[in-house]
Amino acid sequence: MAGSRAERINEPLRRVARCCSAMLFLVLAHITLIQAFGSRVLNSDRRNERPLIARFDHPRGDILTYDGTPIATSRPTGAGPYLYRRSYRDGELYAAVTGHMSLYRSTGIEQARDGVLSGEDAKVKVRSLVRDGVVEGADVRLTIRDRVQRAAYEGLKATGLPGAVVAIDPATGAILALATYPTYDPNALTTFDPARLSETARRLGEDPSHPLLNRALNRLYPPGSTFKLVTAAAALASGEYTPYALVDAPVRLRLPGTSTVLENAGGGGCGEARPTLTYAFQVSCNTAFANIGLQLGQDLLRDQAEAFGFNAPSLSVPLAADASRYPLGMDRSQTALSAIGHHDSRVTPLMVAMLSAAVANDGVLMRPYLVEEVRLPDGSVVDRAAPAVYRRAVSPAVAKDLVAMMTMAPHAGASRGSGVGAPGFPASKAVPGTDDHAVITAFAPANAPEVAVGVVLEHPGSRADAVTTIVQDVIEAAME
Repeated sequence: MAGSRAERINEPLRRVARCCSAMLFLVLAHITLIQAFGSRVLNSDRRNERPLIARFDHPRGDILTYDGTPIATSRPTGAGPYLYRRSYRDGELYAAVTGHMSLYRSTGIEQARDGVLSGEDAKVKVRSLVRDGVVEGADVRLTIRDRVQRAAYEGLKATGLPGAVVAIDPATGAILALATYPTYDPNALTTFDPARLSETARRLGEDPSHPLLNRALNRLYPPGSTFKLVTAAAALASGEYTPYALVDAPVRLRLPGTSTVLENAGGGGCGEARPTLTYAFQVSCNTAFANIGLQLGQDLLRDQAEAFGFNAPSLSVPLAADASRYPLGMDRSQTALSAIGHHDSRVTPLMVAMLSAAVANDGVLMRPYLVEEVRLPDGSVVDRAAPAVYRRAVSPAVAKDLVAMMTMAPHAGASRGSGVGAPGFPASKAVPGTDDHAVITAFAPANAPEVAVGVVLEHPGSRADAVTTIVQDVIEAAME
Protein backbone atom coordinates (compact mmCIF):
# COMPACT_ATOMS: atom_id res chain seq x y z
CA MET A 1 0.00 0.00 0.00
CA ALA A 2 2.67 2.47 1.03
CA GLY A 3 4.80 1.68 -2.03
CA SER A 4 1.82 2.07 -4.36
CA ARG A 5 0.91 5.40 -2.78
CA ALA A 6 4.50 6.66 -3.09
CA GLU A 7 4.56 5.74 -6.75
CA ARG A 8 1.32 7.70 -7.26
CA ILE A 9 2.84 10.74 -5.54
CA ASN A 10 6.21 10.46 -7.35
CA GLU A 11 4.74 10.17 -10.84
CA PRO A 12 3.67 13.86 -11.03
CA LEU A 13 7.05 14.85 -9.59
CA ARG A 14 8.80 12.85 -12.27
CA ARG A 15 6.72 14.58 -14.93
CA VAL A 16 7.59 17.99 -13.53
CA ALA A 17 11.26 16.99 -13.36
CA ARG A 18 11.21 15.82 -16.96
CA CYS A 19 9.50 19.05 -18.05
CA CYS A 20 12.02 21.17 -16.13
CA SER A 21 14.89 19.19 -17.64
CA ALA A 22 13.52 19.75 -21.14
CA MET A 23 13.07 23.46 -20.49
CA LEU A 24 16.59 23.73 -19.04
CA PHE A 25 17.96 21.95 -22.10
CA LEU A 26 16.12 24.37 -24.41
CA VAL A 27 17.42 27.37 -22.47
CA LEU A 28 20.99 26.07 -22.60
CA ALA A 29 20.66 25.27 -26.31
CA HIS A 30 19.31 28.77 -26.99
CA ILE A 31 22.17 30.37 -25.04
CA THR A 32 24.67 28.26 -26.95
CA LEU A 33 23.14 29.31 -30.27
CA ILE A 34 23.30 32.97 -29.27
CA GLN A 35 26.92 32.69 -28.14
CA ALA A 36 28.02 30.67 -31.15
CA PHE A 37 26.08 32.30 -33.95
CA GLY A 38 24.45 35.49 -32.65
CA SER A 39 27.32 37.24 -30.92
CA ARG A 40 28.38 39.08 -34.06
CA VAL A 41 24.88 40.51 -34.52
CA LEU A 42 24.68 41.54 -30.88
CA ASN A 43 28.14 43.10 -30.94
CA SER A 44 27.28 45.10 -34.06
CA ASP A 45 23.98 46.35 -32.61
CA ARG A 46 24.34 50.09 -32.04
CA ARG A 47 22.43 49.75 -28.77
CA ASN A 48 25.21 47.57 -27.38
CA GLU A 49 27.95 49.91 -26.19
CA ARG A 50 30.27 47.26 -24.73
CA PRO A 51 32.08 46.48 -28.02
CA LEU A 52 32.36 50.21 -28.75
CA ILE A 53 33.83 50.92 -25.33
CA ALA A 54 36.26 48.03 -25.76
CA ARG A 55 37.22 49.33 -29.21
CA PHE A 56 38.29 52.67 -27.78
CA ASP A 57 39.78 51.52 -24.46
CA HIS A 58 43.33 51.27 -25.82
CA PRO A 59 45.31 53.20 -28.44
CA ARG A 60 45.33 51.95 -32.02
CA GLY A 61 48.52 51.86 -34.01
CA ASP A 62 49.56 54.95 -35.94
CA ILE A 63 49.23 55.39 -39.69
CA LEU A 64 52.39 56.97 -41.09
CA THR A 65 53.54 58.16 -44.48
CA TYR A 66 56.61 56.61 -46.08
CA ASP A 67 58.60 59.56 -44.71
CA GLY A 68 57.57 58.63 -41.16
CA THR A 69 55.03 61.41 -40.60
CA PRO A 70 52.15 60.22 -38.35
CA ILE A 71 48.90 61.14 -40.10
CA ALA A 72 46.51 59.14 -37.91
CA THR A 73 47.06 58.52 -34.22
CA SER A 74 45.12 57.89 -30.98
CA ARG A 75 44.82 60.60 -28.34
CA PRO A 76 43.61 60.17 -24.73
CA THR A 77 40.17 61.66 -24.14
CA GLY A 78 40.81 62.21 -20.42
CA ALA A 79 37.41 60.79 -19.48
CA GLY A 80 35.32 57.65 -19.99
CA PRO A 81 33.71 55.61 -21.20
CA TYR A 82 35.74 56.05 -24.41
CA LEU A 83 39.38 56.45 -23.40
CA TYR A 84 41.00 57.15 -26.78
CA ARG A 85 39.95 59.15 -29.81
CA ARG A 86 41.38 59.06 -33.32
CA SER A 87 43.16 62.20 -34.52
CA TYR A 88 44.14 62.99 -38.11
CA ARG A 89 46.97 65.34 -39.02
CA ASP A 90 46.29 67.31 -42.23
CA GLY A 91 43.02 65.42 -42.41
CA GLU A 92 41.82 66.69 -45.79
CA LEU A 93 45.20 66.11 -47.40
CA TYR A 94 45.26 62.41 -46.54
CA ALA A 95 41.54 61.57 -46.18
CA ALA A 96 41.45 59.57 -49.42
CA VAL A 97 44.08 57.24 -47.93
CA THR A 98 43.47 57.11 -44.17
CA GLY A 99 39.71 57.26 -44.31
CA HIS A 100 38.30 57.68 -40.82
CA MET A 101 37.28 55.71 -37.74
CA SER A 102 34.07 56.79 -36.08
CA LEU A 103 31.86 55.23 -33.42
CA TYR A 104 29.97 53.06 -35.87
CA ARG A 105 32.11 52.56 -38.95
CA SER A 106 35.53 52.99 -40.48
CA THR A 107 36.82 53.58 -44.00
CA GLY A 108 40.10 53.73 -45.90
CA ILE A 109 43.22 52.22 -44.33
CA GLU A 110 41.47 52.44 -40.95
CA GLN A 111 39.09 49.78 -42.25
CA ALA A 112 41.36 47.85 -44.60
CA ARG A 113 44.05 47.35 -41.94
CA ASP A 114 41.81 47.40 -38.89
CA GLY A 115 43.15 44.08 -37.60
CA VAL A 116 46.75 45.23 -37.26
CA LEU A 117 45.88 48.76 -36.15
CA SER A 118 43.60 47.47 -33.38
CA GLY A 119 45.93 44.64 -32.43
CA GLU A 120 43.34 41.95 -33.17
CA ASP A 121 45.30 40.50 -36.09
CA ALA A 122 46.61 37.07 -35.05
CA LYS A 123 50.28 37.82 -35.78
CA VAL A 124 50.15 41.17 -34.00
CA LYS A 125 48.21 39.84 -31.00
CA VAL A 126 50.48 36.85 -30.40
CA ARG A 127 53.69 38.86 -30.63
CA SER A 128 52.25 41.60 -28.38
CA LEU A 129 51.13 39.12 -25.73
CA VAL A 130 54.42 37.25 -25.78
CA ARG A 131 56.43 40.47 -25.43
CA ASP A 132 54.35 42.62 -23.04
CA GLY A 133 51.40 40.50 -21.99
CA VAL A 134 48.93 43.04 -23.41
CA VAL A 135 47.35 43.55 -26.82
CA GLU A 136 48.80 46.54 -28.68
CA GLY A 137 47.99 47.95 -32.07
CA ALA A 138 50.71 47.95 -34.73
CA ASP A 139 51.77 50.97 -36.79
CA VAL A 140 51.04 50.96 -40.52
CA ARG A 141 53.63 52.73 -42.67
CA LEU A 142 52.30 53.69 -46.10
CA THR A 143 53.99 54.13 -49.47
CA ILE A 144 52.66 57.71 -49.68
CA ARG A 145 55.39 60.39 -49.94
CA ASP A 146 54.57 63.62 -48.10
CA ARG A 147 55.86 65.95 -50.79
CA VAL A 148 54.20 64.09 -53.67
CA GLN A 149 50.85 63.80 -51.88
CA ARG A 150 50.86 67.50 -51.07
CA ALA A 151 51.65 68.46 -54.67
CA ALA A 152 48.81 66.25 -55.90
CA TYR A 153 46.22 67.53 -53.45
CA GLU A 154 47.14 71.20 -53.65
CA GLY A 155 47.16 71.01 -57.44
CA LEU A 156 43.61 69.71 -57.41
CA LYS A 157 42.48 72.20 -54.78
CA ALA A 158 43.94 75.11 -56.74
CA THR A 159 41.63 74.32 -59.68
CA GLY A 160 38.54 74.15 -57.48
CA LEU A 161 37.35 71.32 -59.72
CA PRO A 162 36.38 67.77 -58.76
CA GLY A 163 39.10 65.33 -59.70
CA ALA A 164 41.78 62.90 -58.61
CA VAL A 165 45.51 62.24 -58.87
CA VAL A 166 47.41 58.96 -58.54
CA ALA A 167 51.21 58.64 -58.70
CA ILE A 168 52.93 55.23 -58.85
CA ASP A 169 56.50 53.98 -58.77
CA PRO A 170 56.56 51.95 -62.03
CA ALA A 171 59.29 49.59 -60.83
CA THR A 172 57.50 48.44 -57.66
CA GLY A 173 53.84 49.47 -57.87
CA ALA A 174 54.15 51.58 -54.70
CA ILE A 175 51.55 54.36 -54.70
CA LEU A 176 53.36 57.63 -54.02
CA ALA A 177 50.27 59.84 -53.99
CA LEU A 178 46.53 59.24 -53.98
CA ALA A 179 44.49 62.42 -53.75
CA THR A 180 40.90 63.35 -54.46
CA TYR A 181 38.98 66.61 -54.40
CA PRO A 182 36.61 67.77 -52.95
CA THR A 183 37.32 65.89 -49.74
CA TYR A 184 36.54 66.12 -46.03
CA ASP A 185 38.22 66.37 -42.64
CA PRO A 186 38.14 62.95 -40.92
CA ASN A 187 38.40 64.67 -37.53
CA ALA A 188 34.81 65.83 -37.95
CA LEU A 189 33.67 62.20 -37.70
CA THR A 190 35.60 61.18 -34.58
CA THR A 191 33.17 62.71 -32.09
CA PHE A 192 31.61 60.43 -29.46
CA ASP A 193 28.39 62.45 -29.47
CA PRO A 194 25.94 60.27 -31.47
CA ALA A 195 23.68 63.16 -32.42
CA ARG A 196 26.56 65.31 -33.62
CA LEU A 197 28.10 62.39 -35.48
CA SER A 198 24.80 61.59 -37.19
CA GLU A 199 24.34 65.19 -38.29
CA THR A 200 27.90 65.46 -39.64
CA ALA A 201 27.57 62.18 -41.54
CA ARG A 202 24.21 63.29 -42.96
CA ARG A 203 25.60 66.63 -44.08
CA LEU A 204 28.62 65.06 -45.79
CA GLY A 205 26.51 62.33 -47.38
CA GLU A 206 24.06 64.84 -48.85
CA ASP A 207 26.73 67.26 -50.08
CA PRO A 208 26.33 67.44 -53.89
CA SER A 209 30.12 67.62 -54.31
CA HIS A 210 30.41 64.10 -52.81
CA PRO A 211 33.36 64.78 -50.47
CA LEU A 212 33.23 61.22 -49.09
CA LEU A 213 33.75 59.70 -52.55
CA ASN A 214 37.25 58.45 -53.29
CA ARG A 215 37.39 59.53 -56.92
CA ALA A 216 40.87 58.07 -57.40
CA LEU A 217 39.60 54.52 -56.85
CA ASN A 218 35.83 54.50 -56.98
CA ARG A 219 34.69 56.75 -59.82
CA LEU A 220 34.83 55.69 -63.45
CA TYR A 221 35.53 58.16 -66.25
CA PRO A 222 35.71 57.98 -70.06
CA PRO A 223 39.43 57.54 -70.77
CA GLY A 224 39.44 59.94 -73.71
CA SER A 225 42.68 60.06 -75.63
CA THR A 226 44.65 58.26 -72.92
CA PHE A 227 43.10 55.12 -74.44
CA LYS A 228 45.05 55.83 -77.63
CA LEU A 229 48.00 54.46 -75.67
CA VAL A 230 46.15 51.11 -75.56
CA THR A 231 45.21 51.35 -79.24
CA ALA A 232 48.80 52.17 -80.20
CA ALA A 233 50.01 49.21 -78.14
CA ALA A 234 47.53 46.90 -79.88
CA ALA A 235 48.61 48.22 -83.30
CA LEU A 236 52.32 47.68 -82.59
CA ALA A 237 51.72 44.25 -81.03
CA SER A 238 49.71 43.11 -84.05
CA GLY A 239 52.77 43.30 -86.28
CA GLU A 240 50.81 45.30 -88.84
CA TYR A 241 52.20 48.64 -87.70
CA THR A 242 55.53 50.18 -86.79
CA PRO A 243 56.04 53.61 -85.22
CA TYR A 244 56.70 55.02 -88.70
CA ALA A 245 53.96 53.18 -90.60
CA LEU A 246 51.63 55.49 -92.50
CA VAL A 247 48.03 55.54 -91.31
CA ASP A 248 44.84 56.90 -92.87
CA ALA A 249 43.73 60.11 -91.17
CA PRO A 250 41.05 61.96 -93.14
CA VAL A 251 39.84 65.32 -91.91
CA ARG A 252 36.40 63.80 -91.47
CA LEU A 253 35.61 60.10 -91.00
CA ARG A 254 32.10 58.74 -91.41
CA LEU A 255 31.53 55.96 -88.92
CA PRO A 256 30.43 52.68 -90.58
CA GLY A 257 26.69 52.12 -90.73
CA THR A 258 25.85 55.58 -89.38
CA SER A 259 25.52 59.16 -90.51
CA THR A 260 27.86 60.27 -87.71
CA VAL A 261 31.01 62.04 -88.84
CA LEU A 262 34.08 61.95 -86.63
CA GLU A 263 36.46 64.91 -86.68
CA ASN A 264 39.78 65.73 -85.09
CA ALA A 265 40.08 68.25 -82.28
CA GLY A 266 39.60 71.67 -83.79
CA GLY A 267 38.24 70.16 -87.00
CA GLY A 268 41.64 70.12 -88.72
CA GLY A 269 43.65 67.42 -90.43
CA CYS A 270 46.82 65.67 -89.36
CA GLY A 271 49.80 64.82 -91.51
CA GLU A 272 48.05 65.58 -94.81
CA ALA A 273 45.74 62.62 -94.21
CA ARG A 274 48.64 60.09 -94.19
CA PRO A 275 50.71 60.67 -91.06
CA THR A 276 53.01 58.16 -89.41
CA LEU A 277 51.65 56.34 -86.39
CA THR A 278 54.06 58.32 -84.22
CA TYR A 279 52.88 61.65 -85.58
CA ALA A 280 49.21 60.65 -85.23
CA PHE A 281 49.95 59.76 -81.62
CA GLN A 282 51.77 63.04 -81.02
CA VAL A 283 48.85 65.15 -82.22
CA SER A 284 46.16 62.82 -80.85
CA CYS A 285 44.58 62.28 -84.25
CA ASN A 286 41.04 60.95 -83.77
CA THR A 287 40.41 59.82 -87.33
CA ALA A 288 43.73 57.97 -87.53
CA PHE A 289 43.13 55.98 -84.36
CA ALA A 290 39.49 55.33 -85.21
CA ASN A 291 40.68 53.85 -88.50
CA ILE A 292 43.25 51.74 -86.65
CA GLY A 293 40.49 50.49 -84.39
CA LEU A 294 38.40 49.52 -87.40
CA GLN A 295 41.29 47.60 -88.90
CA LEU A 296 42.29 45.81 -85.70
CA GLY A 297 38.74 45.02 -84.59
CA GLN A 298 37.24 44.99 -81.13
CA ASP A 299 38.72 41.63 -80.10
CA LEU A 300 42.33 42.77 -80.49
CA LEU A 301 41.56 46.06 -78.78
CA ARG A 302 39.86 44.24 -75.92
CA ASP A 303 42.72 41.78 -75.54
CA GLN A 304 45.16 44.67 -75.26
CA ALA A 305 42.94 46.61 -72.87
CA GLU A 306 42.62 43.55 -70.65
CA ALA A 307 46.38 43.09 -70.72
CA PHE A 308 46.57 46.52 -69.05
CA GLY A 309 43.96 45.48 -66.47
CA PHE A 310 40.61 46.44 -67.98
CA ASN A 311 37.72 44.06 -67.14
CA ALA A 312 39.80 42.50 -64.35
CA PRO A 313 38.23 41.76 -60.96
CA SER A 314 38.24 44.68 -58.55
CA LEU A 315 41.76 45.50 -57.41
CA SER A 316 42.66 45.88 -53.73
CA VAL A 317 45.55 48.18 -52.88
CA PRO A 318 44.31 47.30 -50.08
CA LEU A 319 41.54 49.87 -50.54
CA ALA A 320 39.07 48.43 -53.04
CA ALA A 321 39.32 50.00 -56.51
CA ASP A 322 36.48 49.73 -59.01
CA ALA A 323 37.27 47.71 -62.13
CA SER A 324 37.99 49.69 -65.30
CA ARG A 325 36.07 48.31 -68.23
CA TYR A 326 36.21 47.85 -71.97
CA PRO A 327 32.80 47.00 -73.51
CA LEU A 328 31.67 43.78 -75.17
CA GLY A 329 29.52 43.25 -78.25
CA MET A 330 30.20 46.48 -80.13
CA ASP A 331 29.42 47.19 -83.76
CA ARG A 332 32.06 48.68 -86.07
CA SER A 333 31.19 52.29 -85.39
CA GLN A 334 31.32 51.69 -81.64
CA THR A 335 34.65 49.92 -82.05
CA ALA A 336 36.03 52.97 -83.87
CA LEU A 337 34.85 55.23 -81.05
CA SER A 338 36.26 52.92 -78.39
CA ALA A 339 39.69 53.13 -80.06
CA ILE A 340 39.82 56.83 -79.19
CA GLY A 341 38.48 56.37 -75.66
CA HIS A 342 34.84 57.17 -76.39
CA HIS A 343 31.71 54.97 -76.31
CA ASP A 344 31.43 52.90 -73.11
CA SER A 345 35.04 52.44 -72.01
CA ARG A 346 35.60 53.59 -68.41
CA VAL A 347 38.68 54.00 -66.23
CA THR A 348 39.57 54.96 -62.69
CA PRO A 349 42.34 57.53 -62.18
CA LEU A 350 44.34 54.63 -60.74
CA MET A 351 44.11 52.84 -64.09
CA VAL A 352 45.11 56.05 -65.90
CA ALA A 353 48.36 56.03 -63.90
CA MET A 354 48.79 52.29 -64.44
CA LEU A 355 48.81 52.77 -68.22
CA SER A 356 51.98 54.84 -68.05
CA ALA A 357 53.45 52.72 -65.27
CA ALA A 358 53.28 49.58 -67.44
CA VAL A 359 54.89 51.26 -70.43
CA ALA A 360 57.60 52.83 -68.27
CA ASN A 361 58.50 49.45 -66.72
CA ASP A 362 59.34 47.65 -69.99
CA GLY A 363 55.73 46.55 -70.39
CA VAL A 364 55.43 44.92 -66.96
CA LEU A 365 52.64 46.29 -64.76
CA MET A 366 53.40 45.86 -61.06
CA ARG A 367 50.56 45.38 -58.60
CA PRO A 368 49.76 48.76 -56.99
CA TYR A 369 49.94 48.87 -53.19
CA LEU A 370 49.64 51.41 -50.38
CA VAL A 371 51.11 49.68 -47.31
CA GLU A 372 54.91 49.49 -47.08
CA GLU A 373 55.19 47.74 -43.72
CA VAL A 374 53.54 46.97 -40.39
CA ARG A 375 55.56 47.51 -37.22
CA LEU A 376 54.95 46.84 -33.53
CA PRO A 377 55.57 49.70 -31.05
CA ASP A 378 59.04 48.29 -30.30
CA GLY A 379 59.99 48.68 -33.97
CA SER A 380 59.90 45.00 -34.94
CA VAL A 381 58.43 44.38 -38.39
CA VAL A 382 55.35 42.17 -38.55
CA ASP A 383 54.77 42.46 -42.27
CA ARG A 384 56.54 44.11 -45.21
CA ALA A 385 55.39 44.70 -48.78
CA ALA A 386 56.78 42.45 -51.49
CA PRO A 387 56.41 44.06 -54.94
CA ALA A 388 54.71 41.63 -57.33
CA VAL A 389 53.96 41.51 -61.04
CA TYR A 390 50.30 42.19 -61.76
CA ARG A 391 50.38 41.44 -65.50
CA ARG A 392 52.46 41.71 -68.65
CA ALA A 393 50.82 44.58 -70.55
CA VAL A 394 53.08 44.71 -73.63
CA SER A 395 56.35 43.20 -74.80
CA PRO A 396 59.61 45.05 -74.05
CA ALA A 397 59.92 45.95 -77.75
CA VAL A 398 56.44 47.48 -77.87
CA ALA A 399 57.08 49.27 -74.58
CA LYS A 400 60.27 50.76 -76.01
CA ASP A 401 58.36 52.06 -79.05
CA LEU A 402 55.63 53.52 -76.86
CA VAL A 403 58.19 55.26 -74.64
CA ALA A 404 59.69 56.90 -77.71
CA MET A 405 56.25 57.95 -78.95
CA MET A 406 55.23 59.34 -75.55
CA THR A 407 58.52 61.23 -75.25
CA MET A 408 57.66 63.10 -78.43
CA ALA A 409 54.06 63.82 -77.38
CA PRO A 410 53.05 67.51 -77.23
CA HIS A 411 53.19 67.78 -73.47
CA ALA A 412 56.48 65.96 -73.08
CA GLY A 413 59.56 67.97 -72.30
CA ALA A 414 61.34 69.42 -69.35
CA SER A 415 59.25 69.53 -66.21
CA ARG A 416 59.50 73.04 -64.83
CA GLY A 417 62.72 73.55 -62.93
CA SER A 418 63.60 69.85 -62.80
CA GLY A 419 65.52 69.27 -66.01
CA VAL A 420 63.94 65.80 -66.40
CA GLY A 421 61.91 64.47 -69.29
CA ALA A 422 58.20 64.18 -68.55
CA PRO A 423 56.63 62.07 -71.29
CA GLY A 424 52.88 62.32 -71.34
CA PHE A 425 49.77 61.99 -73.42
CA PRO A 426 46.82 64.22 -72.62
CA ALA A 427 43.26 63.09 -73.11
CA SER A 428 40.46 64.96 -74.75
CA LYS A 429 40.82 68.63 -73.98
CA ALA A 430 37.46 69.43 -72.53
CA VAL A 431 35.52 72.02 -74.47
CA PRO A 432 33.58 74.72 -72.58
CA GLY A 433 29.89 73.87 -72.48
CA THR A 434 30.40 70.11 -72.88
CA ASP A 435 30.48 67.24 -70.41
CA ASP A 436 34.07 66.29 -71.27
CA HIS A 437 36.65 65.57 -68.63
CA ALA A 438 40.36 66.28 -68.90
CA VAL A 439 42.59 63.23 -68.39
CA ILE A 440 46.35 62.81 -68.67
CA THR A 441 48.86 60.04 -68.08
CA ALA A 442 52.61 60.56 -67.89
CA PHE A 443 55.86 59.21 -66.51
CA ALA A 444 59.35 60.57 -65.84
CA PRO A 445 62.20 60.67 -66.42
CA ALA A 446 62.21 59.23 -69.91
CA ASN A 447 65.42 57.21 -69.65
CA ALA A 448 64.92 55.78 -66.13
CA PRO A 449 61.29 56.26 -65.01
CA GLU A 450 60.71 56.82 -61.31
CA VAL A 451 57.08 57.96 -61.29
CA ALA A 452 53.94 57.45 -63.38
CA VAL A 453 51.01 59.83 -62.91
CA GLY A 454 47.32 59.85 -63.78
CA VAL A 455 45.18 62.97 -63.39
CA VAL A 456 41.46 63.53 -64.01
CA LEU A 457 39.60 66.85 -63.80
CA GLU A 458 35.83 66.82 -64.16
CA HIS A 459 34.24 69.25 -66.63
CA PRO A 460 37.12 71.74 -66.63
CA GLY A 461 36.10 73.57 -69.81
CA SER A 462 38.67 76.24 -70.59
CA ARG A 463 40.79 75.16 -67.61
CA ALA A 464 41.61 71.73 -69.09
CA ASP A 465 45.30 72.62 -69.36
CA ALA A 466 45.47 72.49 -65.56
CA VAL A 467 45.97 68.71 -65.80
CA THR A 468 49.37 69.35 -67.36
CA THR A 469 50.36 71.73 -64.56
CA ILE A 470 49.33 69.18 -61.93
CA VAL A 471 51.31 66.40 -63.64
CA GLN A 472 54.42 68.59 -63.80
CA ASP A 473 54.11 69.58 -60.13
CA VAL A 474 53.66 65.97 -59.01
CA ILE A 475 56.60 64.79 -61.10
CA GLU A 476 58.82 67.56 -59.73
CA ALA A 477 57.85 66.60 -56.17
CA ALA A 478 58.58 62.93 -56.85
CA MET A 479 61.98 63.72 -58.36
CA GLU A 480 63.18 65.93 -55.50
